[in-house]
This record gives sequence, C-alpha cells and structure tokens, in this order.
Amino acid sequence: MSDEKHYVTLSEARKMLEEVHEERELSYEQSLALQHAQKFAKLDPEKAKKMVEELMEIDAVNEYYATKIAEILPTHPDDVRAIFATDKIVLQLSQMEGILEVVRKYI
Repeated sequence: MSDEKHYVTLSEARKMLEEVHEERELSYEQSLALQHAQKFAKLDPEKAKKMVEELMEIDAVNEYYATKIAEILPTHPDDVRAIFATDKIVLQLSQMEGILEVVRKYI
C-alpha cells in the first residue's frame, strides 16, 4: 500500500461515486458524499482535471492547491490569498493573476 497522496476534485469524486453506485449500493457515508458532490461540484470532471493540470504549471501551486482552486473557483485576488493563507504562503501578483486567468478560462 502506497503512502502517496493523490487529490481529486469534487467533480471527479462525484463521477467516481456515480460509477460505483451503478455497480452496487453505496454505504451511508458514500451516499452523503455523492449528494454533496452532486450539489456543489461546479465543473465537469474532465474540465476540472484539465484545470488542475494547468494550475500546477504555476510556481507555488501543487496538486493540493490546484485541486482546492478547481473546487472553489476564486474570482478575486483576495479569494486566492485565502486559499493559500493557512500555510502562510504569500503569492506574487503575477502568480495570483495567472491563477485567476486559468479559472476564468474554465468558468
């Protein structure tokens, strides 16, 4: 078993849960997760995955942050700052603008 983490967007999680639901009945927790994902996932899974890949090309944006950005879809620099604030990462203006440009492309 690998300790390596892999992050997925809410859209991708929704797709995975829907595929599992076609094959068998979901547990209570899985059903709740599917309902949440259906309600709050904003992009289709393929677009979300492409967005994550594109965001990861920006310095300071790893898979974790790219996934968070694809879920939240920030539209203002303050929104971007808030995503990175928990780890006290300060982005350059050019990095924030790059993130917002990618997000605008997908929404």
